[in-house]
Amino acid sequence: MNSFDQQLNEQIPALRRYARSLLHHAAQADDLVQDCLTRALERRHLWQPGSDLRAWLFTLMHNLFVNQLRKNSRQPLAVTLIDEMIGTQAAEPEQVARNHQLQRQMARLPFSQREVLALVALEGFSYQQVAVIMDIPIGTVMSRLNRARESMRQWLYHEPGPALRRVK
Repeated sequence: MNSFDQQLNEQIPALRRYARSLLHHAAQADDLVQDCLTRALERRHLWQPGSDLRAWLFTLMHNLFVNQLRKNSRQPLAVTLIDEMIGTQAAEPEQVARNHQLQRQMARLPFSQREVLALVALEGFSYQQVAVIMDIPIGTVMSRLNRARESMRQWLYHEPGPALRRVK
């Protein structure tokens, strides 16, 4: 197995997590990962060795997903996080319940906020990397992430939102 194939295989779990954060059904998420891997293999000549393969793959997946959204605009979106994130450890019932609550709350976020939150919080990308992956300004990434975090904080901890003043 050459270096590209090996690096590609190492990114599959992260691609699956991201796909599952975007799509409701595990089968649809797996199809998205498969499409992404197929596209990566078909276009491996476009990847520049030494550059960030992970960011390149996530950009491919983002573009594939956005294209799917355009084709299937009538389908509702929901989120299901990977149960495997718990790993092989036996999960405490409280943790399982907390994960399900987190999944439900993430599903309530607008897609643009949910996507940024998944890339930053779940996958550990920097703001700059997310901006490149999504092809949006870094300020937009920061704004969406802030709104997503604030919404999650309000829903999960029942904290009131920031008090806004009306400026005349």
